[in-house]
Amino acid sequence: MNHLKTFQQYASQLKLSTIGLQADQLFGQAQQEQPSYLEFATQLLELEVQQRQIKAQSRKLKAAQLPLQHQLEHFDCAATEGISPAQLKQLRELLWLDQNFNLIIMGPCGVGKTFLAAGLAYEAITKGYNALFRTMQQVIDILKLKDITRSAKVQYRKIIRADLLVIDDMMMFPVEKQDATALFHLINQMHQQSSLIITTNKGPKEWTELLDDQVLAAAMLDRLLFHCQIIRLAGESFRMTNRKSIFNKQNES
Repeated sequence: MNHLKTFQQYASQLKLSTIGLQADQLFGQAQQEQPSYLEFATQLLELEVQQRQIKAQSRKLKAAQLPLQHQLEHFDCAATEGISPAQLKQLRELLWLDQNFNLIIMGPCGVGKTFLAAGLAYEAITKGYNALFRTMQQVIDILKLKDITRSAKVQYRKIIRADLLVIDDMMMFPVEKQDATALFHLINQMHQQSSLIITTNKGPKEWTELLDDQVLAAAMLDRLLFHCQIIRLAGESFRMTNRKSIFNKQNES
């Protein structure tokens, strides 16, 4: 009886693909190291669990749709006013996420709002949470189409089930009343069930003007600010400071 082949068949039926594929190597290693039965069984299960965690994290990162720049190790607190290294470290511990706290990251263009929000979403995913990154326009498009197309319906379900939703560039442009109402209902549905990170270059007064509805703006802000940390970033635009040119500097003048 070919025990290896039988083991692989059972592993396949139980969907233990990692240990099934590596069975020959694992058994050969066990013959050399001579672990106890319990140690060997634990090693097999540990390998399967680790590989599943890697695959799950990969799926979450793909679904998150993070921008290219999201590694917080490269976030320069010295170049950005409004957040200290100690505060950044505290945010990365994600205790606020366990408490369903929201973050509103405010500031002009180019000071790192999106970078910080995406980085925190990445940290959440690496620690096992479901986190999504969407622009405000993407969220509005999903809300518009969720009852029309299957893909939008799937995206909407992912949003409302997420532990963390980043809405980037909130209130950058005026919002139609119907879209604003749908956005409010989404925020209300996620209120105290999940955490939101909002990036915006507009203050609360400007939200009211863009929504053209003081009551709706007040209701939306009321839910966002109930359990919320506001982070106000300032400084020079990173993109403008590091602007690149196709010409040599001596030829620019």
